[in-house]
Amino acid sequence: MSSPGSSTASRGGRRQQQKGTKGRALDETTKAQARPDFSFNDENEKAFQATLAKYPNKMAALLPTLWLCQDQNGYLTSEIYEYVAERLELSPVHVYSIAQFYTMYHKRPPGRYHLQVCRTLSCTLCGCEEIRDRIHARLGIKPGEKTQDGLFSLEEVECLGACGTAPVMRVNDIYCERLTPDKVDEIIEKCKTGQPLEEEPLVP
Repeated sequence: MSSPGSSTASRGGRRQQQKGTKGRALDETTKAQARPDFSFNDENEKAFQATLAKYPNKMAALLPTLWLCQDQNGYLTSEIYEYVAERLELSPVHVYSIAQFYTMYHKRPPGRYHLQVCRTLSCTLCGCEEIRDRIHARLGIKPGEKTQDGLFSLEEVECLGACGTAPVMRVNDIYCERLTPDKVDEIIEKCKTGQPLEEEPLVP
């Protein structure tokens, strides 16, 4: 978990790779959503082989391998856990338990715009609950839910590594910082109209 003093320094690093329940049976809903015959496409197979070459053993490549799967499929499924386990010579339960720990991995199809609101100490002190409540008022969804049109989904997450610019929300891969209810309204309207979101420049 980042401390307020170190969050700005760590921000560049965590943007390079955006960042469980042990032994529990796989969720039946996830099983039902599994797409048949998952395997890497040619591009991701090359990326997978390049990833393996960077690490001392296959287990160490688990997180980036899951990321490749999500990039291709949109979310992780029980079939993907089994596929990754076979490719990395791990147990499916191990792969599943690791994936469950990280909020960057989607376990169900997210909305087109996936909103992740940080709820840890710095953001809580700076008003993250007000941000979450404004999203609920505008979109009618709570954490873990998705709008009926599939445009937005909402999730509360632990530290996003930007304590110095709290409160913070991540929209897909874009960090929205120093949030206020009015800024949340602007972000939602941009998403609805298809306008690009831009990250604010770092302030020393």
